[in-house]
Amino acid sequence: MLNVDLTGPDRPSPSPSPARVTWEEFHDGWDKEERRTEWVDGVLISVSPENIRHLLQTAFLADLIKSRVRPNKLGIVITSNFIMRLRSRPSGRMPDILFVANEHLDRVKDTYLDGPADIAIEVVSPESRGRDRTEKLAEYEAAGVPEYWIIDESRTEALFYVLDDAGQYTLIAPSADGVYTSAVLPSLQLRVSWLWQWPLPDLEDALADLPA
Repeated sequence: MLNVDLTGPDRPSPSPSPARVTWEEFHDGWDKEERRTEWVDGVLISVSPENIRHLLQTAFLADLIKSRVRPNKLGIVITSNFIMRLRSRPSGRMPDILFVANEHLDRVKDTYLDGPADIAIEVVSPESRGRDRTEKLAEYEAAGVPEYWIIDESRTEALFYVLDDAGQYTLIAPSADGVYTSAVLPSLQLRVSWLWQWPLPDLEDALADLPA
């Protein structure tokens, strides 16, 4: 039997704790990072670059939401690596799409959203699956994000969470014909099967496919 002295030089070295930074240090320097970066409990988390499917799904969903938001001036739709600062954990996350209603536009600062969006959408990549489906789900619920979509193309799965009266997420299923209607934006409908098509459908053709 091999005897190893764990108090001597053979003892494995503990992994160093990640360096912690304040929100101000992160916010002032995050856009200088070479990779997309989020901030959680003072720790910086690098986010992998998007693949083409991710980019096109995000663009399609953003265009779909804008088609419902802009005509009636209901708020703003934000993409492109915009930080959502949540103080409940605390964290600074970058959902793929944010919708902020008119009544919450005071939360929109020059370089970040100071508080929860009304709808947050994450398009899952393989390395983000755990974060999107567990960590962010818990954070967004605790911070009061009213509606959270998780789009997981590799599993052909779309999950739609809506806060109930107790402030907890309830998973809402699409209708029998596969259409999800937003709780925050009732005019916003998504036929889930659109997301798994390749190429993705033309937006006008897709909207014409919705039930009257």
